Amino acid sequence: MSSTVAQDGKQGSKSEQAYAWIRGRISSHAFVPGYRLVLGAIADELGMSVVPVREAIRRLEAEGLVTFERNVGAHVALIDESEYAHTMQTLGLVEGAATALSAPLLDEAALARAEEINDRMLRLLDHFHAHTFTNLNRDFHSVLYEPCPNPHILDLVHRGWGRLSGIRDSTFAFVPGRARHSVDEHTHILELIRGGADPLQIELAARDHRWRTLDAFLDARHPHPSEEGR
Repeated sequence: MSSTVAQDGKQGSKSEQAYAWIRGRISSHAFVPGYRLVLGAIADELGMSVVPVREAIRRLEAEGLVTFERNVGAHVALIDESEYAHTMQTLGLVEGAATALSAPLLDEAALARAEEINDRMLRLLDHFHAHTFTNLNRDFHSVLYEPCPNPHILDLVHRGWGRLSGIRDSTFAFVPGRARHSVDEHTHILELIRGGADPLQIELAARDHRWRTLDAFLDARHPHPSEEGR
């Protein structure tokens, strides 16, 4: 029997512990897209029966992080281009709203924290590492949306980031030139919040920031004929 549960999830039901353990490994890319989730092996690793593991798998399936096929089993979801586009479009909407609602609640300490993260992202551009940059990017946005007083919107933001867990590294890896623009847009969003801009202006800036990343990804995947020879 493994001590992993005792180390990784001291509180909550066994189903909650299994959910947190599996989800954490999907987010960290220890379980990559397409990885087969063997319930018995996971149960043995966590020192529990397969029942709570099965419950955790069903919950992850509902979130779109896992796919389950009869006679095939459970796998970490392969997020295709269409799924990525839909997720980014939705995340742009809900994260924009969450950021606007959070803005009045962000004190100078929080804004300084976001600025410090963005500065680290800027310094990373000279020696670019997509995975590290992506983690910092999420940290930056987390500072701005986590104070959102609407728990339903915040839950949708968390779900959106969860759906991106299997592909988000490949975004900046595939379009590294987008990274510099992203840092500049972060600065603009912080300036709007600091300046007490209209909430709608903040919401649109945060939304468009997310959608520009999507546009850059799609443009790189489907370059205009006039650009292919450049």
